[in-house]
Parts: sequence; C-alpha cells; structure tokens
Amino acid sequence: MWWDVNLLTLFRRNLQPTITYWSVFFSFGLCIAFLGPTLLDLRCQTHSSLQDITWVFFAQQFCLLVGSTLGGTFKKSLKLCLFILFICSLTISLVFAIIPFCEHVGVLAMVMAVAGLAMGSIDTISNMQLVKIYQQDSAVFLQVLHFFVGFGALLSPLIADPFLSDTNCIQSNETLNGSSNLEHIRNSIVPHHPVNVSHYVLPLKGPVLTNVSYAFWIMAAINLPVPVAVFLLMYQKGMVPGCGRRRGSLLSADELAMETQKEAEIYDEKNPEIHEEYSYKEGHGVHLLCCQSKRFGNAPYTFFAIHACSAVILFMTDGIVGEYSGFVYTYAVEEPLSLAHKTAGYLPSLFWACITLGRLISIPVSYKVPPRTMLFFNLVGMSASFLFLLLSQNSILSLFIGTASLGLFLSSVFPSMLAYTEDLLSYKGCATTVLVTAAGMGEMVLQILVGMVMQTQGSHSFLVFGVSLSILALSLFVMLLVLDNIHPIGASGKTPEPGSDPDRYQQ
Repeated sequence: MWWDVNLLTLFRRNLQPTITYWSVFFSFGLCIAFLGPTLLDLRCQTHSSLQDITWVFFAQQFCLLVGSTLGGTFKKSLKLCLFILFICSLTISLVFAIIPFCEHVGVLAMVMAVAGLAMGSIDTISNMQLVKIYQQDSAVFLQVLHFFVGFGALLSPLIADPFLSDTNCIQSNETLNGSSNLEHIRNSIVPHHPVNVSHYVLPLKGPVLTNVSYAFWIMAAINLPVPVAVFLLMYQKGMVPGCGRRRGSLLSADELAMETQKEAEIYDEKNPEIHEEYSYKEGHGVHLLCCQSKRFGNAPYTFFAIHACSAVILFMTDGIVGEYSGFVYTYAVEEPLSLAHKTAGYLPSLFWACITLGRLISIPVSYKVPPRTMLFFNLVGMSASFLFLLLSQNSILSLFIGTASLGLFLSSVFPSMLAYTEDLLSYKGCATTVLVTAAGMGEMVLQILVGMVMQTQGSHSFLVFGVSLSILALSLFVMLLVLDNIHPIGASGKTPEPGSDPDRYQQ
C-alpha cells in the first residue's frame, strides 16, 4: 500500500489541526509574493520614487525575521500558539484591506512591517506544530505545508495581474526616461536593492489612475476562511473563552503528547539528579537547553554543531532562492545573452513554477525517501544545475533548462532539512526557530550581497556566486552527515520521550 495504515490513522486523528496549519501557510504564501508585481502601482498610490518604495521590501523582510524569532517563544503552549495563528492570519486579511488606503510610503512600510511580523510567526509556529504532532513522520506533512506556501505565492500575482496598470499610473505631461516600458521596470525591481532602479525616473505628481485596490480586496476575501479555520480549531480544543465545548474521552495525539510531557516535566522537577543523568546520556537535555537555557554544560558539542550546520545550509539555499529569482532577469537582459525584456521576464515565473511543482512531487517522494537522502540529491542537483549554467552561459536554451532544474532541486530543501535536523535532535521543536530565522536572513542578506557584486564585478559574477554557494552548502551537508554519526543520541534521533518508559525514571 502506498500509504502506511498507521500514518493514515495518525493523520485522521489530527486532520483538523493539520489542515488548519496548511491553510495558515497558504496565507503566508499569499502575502509574500504580491509586493513585487504591485510595487509600481503602490508607488503611484503613495507618490513616492522607485528608490523609496523598494524599502518597503526591507520593512517586510526585517519584521519577518523578528516574527520568526518571536514565534519560537510560544512553543510551550498550544493555546497560545493557536491564538497567535488566529491573530496573524486575521492580520494578513486586514493588511490586504488597508493597503489601498495607504497614501504615504512610510505608512505603507509600517503596514508591511506588521504583515512581516505575522508572516514570521506563522512560519515558525506552523512548522513547529507539525513537527510536534508527527515527529519522525513529519517529513511528508512538511512537504505539503511548503507546497501551500508555493501555491499562495503563485496565486497572488495571478490575482493582481489583471489590475496592474499598463501605462504610468501617475498621469503627467512630462516625458521622462524609463516610463515607456513598465514591464521592464517591474522585472528589474529587486527586493532590498534599490540601487538597481536608480536610473529610472518616473513622475511623482499628478492624478493617480490605478485599479490595484481591487486585487488587494480580493486577496483579503480569499484569506478570510483561514482565521475562521483557526478559530474553529480553537473551539474544538475548548480554547475559546465563553464557548466551552465538552471534550470526548479520548485525547488527540498532540494533546496526549502534551499531557505526557507535562508529567515528565513535573517528575524532572522532583528528581533533578535523575533528570541530569538522563539528560547527559539520552539527550533529554536538548529540550531543557533550547527551551529553558539552564544547563549548557550537559549538551555535547555536536548539539551546537548540528544547529550551526543546518542553519548555515538553509541560510545559503534560501538565499539562493531569493537572489536567483531577483537577479536572473537582470542577468539575462545583459551581455552575453542580451535577451529581449519580454522573454527574460518568463525566467522568474519559470523558476517559481518549478519550485511549486517540485514541492508537489516531493510529497509522495518524501513518504518513501528519508529526508537525509532527499537533501543529498537536492544539494547535488543544485550544484550540478549551477555548474551547467556556468559552463553553457552563452546558450539561451541552457539558461531556461538550468533555471527549471534549479527550481526543482531547491524546492524541498527547507522542509527536508527541518525534518532531518529535528530528527537528529529528537523532535523537540527546538531547531525550528533557528532554521526559519537563518533561512529568512539568507534570503535578505544574499540579495543585497549579490546585487553589490554584480554592480561592481559584472553580470558574470551572478553564476560564479551561485556555484560557490551551492558547493559550500553541499560541503556543509557532508559535515552534517559526519555529525549525524557521532552525535550521542544516534543517527536516527528517535530516543524515547521522557515519561514514555516509567522504568527509566525509577530510583
């Protein structure tokens, strides 16, 4: 049978929370991809320059990092996690509804900063809760989770496209450079790198004619069922004040796990000497270390090394996703390829389409293939794709083939790395915050770095940079495999949960 009976039973028992976390990640994807296509219309709405409006990207991304870090602090309480998810998903709908009324770039940046906080919290909490529910079986469900963010990221530009202005949305009698080809300017805008649009000058004064507000209101309406789904889950768990619901006699899997964990923590407090010995020998100190930060001496050096290797790998791979999608158009329109603007504009779309397709393919594959094996093939394929692009850099066909290949191999790196790292650390959810934050930092920092390198060294440095990062990521993964073999809790990481074996805690 393709689907394991025990896994199917576990999925059925946790059907409502699983679908809720997936839907919340759809909100995350919906919000993360709309800004690029709509930025020129938002520039008109706020009467701001291109250099000023591109800093809205920074406000969103920086607060996304802050939200990712804050999301990890809610790990201990399921009630608080669901409440935060409800507020964040509702906030995203409110942000979509409010954006058309932001007539100053500073106000727009503040609104996008709030959206970034909500997105970051969603990113960490949703990943963390799925890991806690499914543990060693979490890989396939994480793949589905990240498919939904890709689906949302594909949908929002499609919704916005019919409402984008075909001509300059600020009506002016001035004739200025760059105003004749808005599609080229849209494709040239790169997040966190305003220098690349400094040579475009567009009018700042005049009546505004844009219909992009309808796109935001449509996205706000599409997202509204998501906070409703989170509210229903809170109601089903009996967490809505004044709306008590009688619970059944059987606990769900995650509730049972929480009860077991509470019992183990109470026992640990009463028997600290037994807890300390068990922490050192069996890895229970991992939970204490990352969640309470009291006993760093009990953790082996491999604990820190695993976090560092995994975080740096995701820093580079997610950074590659951001910098490649942002600069592949710029690379294609410059020498030696000198592609037409319209043809080069298909490259970012092809890249994101292949990422979404790859995530869809990874769902059944991750059920049969361990995360460690998937990561190895992904990182080798990513390096091979960049080498192929570098060796055939004068071929237009090779650029399209390499872009599609790179998107497919990069698609499942994050969920596979998250599942593998949590596997090494006994599924405590501790690594999730570190990995999510590192991935977000990579996406922001590497775009700035690549933009600076391309500006000073030329467009050829774009592929050289990618090859270097991909080979370095693969080398770090080999180091992670070595750490897997020498880490005290073993390669599988599937140590008994505290409280699951009463004899272990008997004096």
